[in-house]
Amino acid sequence: MKSLFMKSIFVLLLFVSTAFAADPLPSWNDTAPKKAIVAFVEEVTKPGSPSFVPVEERIATFDNDGTLWTEQPVAFQGYFIFDRIKALASQHPEWISKEPFASILKGDLNSALASGINALPEMIIATQSGITSDEFEKIVTDWITTARHPLTKRLYTEMVYQPMLELLTYLRANGFKTYIVSGGSIDFMRPWSEKIYGVPPEQVVGSSIKTKFELRNNIPVLVGMPELDLMTAGNGKPIGIQLHIGRRPIASFGNSDNDLPMMQWTAAGSGARFCLYVHHTDAQREWAYDRKSIDPFDKGLDEALAKGWTIASMKDDWKIIYASDPQRGK
Repeated sequence: MKSLFMKSIFVLLLFVSTAFAADPLPSWNDTAPKKAIVAFVEEVTKPGSPSFVPVEERIATFDNDGTLWTEQPVAFQGYFIFDRIKALASQHPEWISKEPFASILKGDLNSALASGINALPEMIIATQSGITSDEFEKIVTDWITTARHPLTKRLYTEMVYQPMLELLTYLRANGFKTYIVSGGSIDFMRPWSEKIYGVPPEQVVGSSIKTKFELRNNIPVLVGMPELDLMTAGNGKPIGIQLHIGRRPIASFGNSDNDLPMMQWTAAGSGARFCLYVHHTDAQREWAYDRKSIDPFDKGLDEALAKGWTIASMKDDWKIIYASDPQRGK
């Protein structure tokens, strides 16, 4: 009986393994975006193909907020920053009347973010400068381990898109090196990117403040300075890619106008190129928004349609959004 049970388990595991090998993107519906992804990967990885790309040149870049995990109603680093500002408020009495800090302390997040992504640099500087890189890493790790989304009550790390996790794994299995290129802080993403996405810290590109080296009690440390070094949103994304990666991507994935320069930079290269936009169309399972949003998908949508880039509709092309969701076929 035991032998029969073990044999049944083995057959089941073999079936699951074979099924996944046959379909590396099981959370994607068998619609045009999935077919385009698979066709591109096969095209650039097949020896002898006119579009074959050597392994060292298989670079894929991914935006984070809204592309790999949810960004509504506020990008998740925003919630981290709000918590940090509240925690540091006693050390900064001037924040009571200084924006955007005054609005944050009053709980008026809409006013604090009225200028969109332009409000981030000052807040990033305020919450990261003056402390060491090790101290900040611990603060981020403690927060991301316990903090929950104010509406869904889920851990933020539970609101990662399962179809995109599969895509990351599929690309890496085919020799791609996957990078995150985000307007978010590089030091906010690096402590958890490998555990959540399988993307190691050295493959994370993000906004950064200037840093200095010094000795504190004869111990070498890196300390954040109150000055922005690089903002990797919009036009800053190709710049960040050049500075940190040094190769032009052959594939890029985003969800908003802030990703458009990265897409344009990718598409402008020679040989086979692939650009995919995640389109938030599912108000039931996530959020539905595009042209009018805190992170609008307007010019990017027009250009994607005009140039034939791939657009993946959450509602139509994804069976599930998060790993814990019940599967919905198409």
